[in-house]
Amino acid sequence: MKPKYIQLADKLRLEIEEMTYKEGELIPSENTLQETYGFSRHTVRQAIGVLVNEGLLRTEKGSGTYVAKKEIAVPARKKTIGVIMTYLSDYIFPSIIRGIEKELSAQGYALLLGTTNNNHEKERECLQQMMEQEVDGLIIEPTKSNQYNPNLSYYVDLKEKGIPYLMINALYEELDVQHICVDDTQSGYLATNHLIEKGHQQLLLVTKIDDLQGKYRMKGFIRAIEEAKLQFRPADIVTYTTETKESVIEGLLVCLAQGNTDITGIVAYNDEIASHLIKGLSEKGLSIPNDISIIGNDDSNLRITGNITLTTLSHPKEAMGELAATYILKDIQHEAITNYYFKPVLIEGQSVRAL
Repeated sequence: MKPKYIQLADKLRLEIEEMTYKEGELIPSENTLQETYGFSRHTVRQAIGVLVNEGLLRTEKGSGTYVAKKEIAVPARKKTIGVIMTYLSDYIFPSIIRGIEKELSAQGYALLLGTTNNNHEKERECLQQMMEQEVDGLIIEPTKSNQYNPNLSYYVDLKEKGIPYLMINALYEELDVQHICVDDTQSGYLATNHLIEKGHQQLLLVTKIDDLQGKYRMKGFIRAIEEAKLQFRPADIVTYTTETKESVIEGLLVCLAQGNTDITGIVAYNDEIASHLIKGLSEKGLSIPNDISIIGNDDSNLRITGNITLTTLSHPKEAMGELAATYILKDIQHEAITNYYFKPVLIEGQSVRAL
């Protein structure tokens, strides 16, 4: 049989649940409870003590004992890091996101993902959404990083609001922003130098000019040409933007297929462009690498999906994502972080031949 004070506590608890005594109301005095239930003052006080400990009752000295108001539990806000990428295609982006998510998840953070399609208006929408969601920090791949960005004021606002952010793959040079990138100048240099070492002297660079990576890869291309003391002609660089990519590449394929060029080696902006050129030239009757050698960049899955394995430059992908997540969490904790550049490595395939 239960002790008397537990029996009384059970009875009072039931009356509270059945709202005989409502929230904030005074329950009967100890004397009244003694008389009603026939228990001693000590038993009554013990029963009240049990319900006070359970949070059902509260006592006020000189006033009495009241039914406690139920506190509405406010769930803790999930710690969230916003991630804004230019694309979410099968290229290198899923691996970067996987690296970010792995590290954030291990530290108890959720990931809120947005994509800009390399469009400033979509980038603005993503930034607004992230601010509305009150993310704890942001990892951002810049949109058209080699052009003026009309959204720079949003980044100033992030800093004023104390929301840490860092950039990956590129940065906005107008901002003092922490960033994690590949040394794209070295990527361009290594690709060009590899062709030169294989005996190629008439080289073509096909690069994206609205993104900073393309500018830096061009810088590496020119440096390698200069060091080798080769002739550098304006026509040896073909540039395109996000909007002109298709038309520029199609025009280049027509030009190369007509045979009115002395180009023997092409440095492509990335594996996507390299694969597009290989497929297009093959369809027009040219052999890769026998007629033209081609080097890509980023070591994507496209490197091994064609008829020949593409020579390319490494990209850390998942490691970059993990480091970005580690850095943003350190920044949230006000720990010092520094800019980091991954060193690219040439990965030889079958798309380059020695002359």
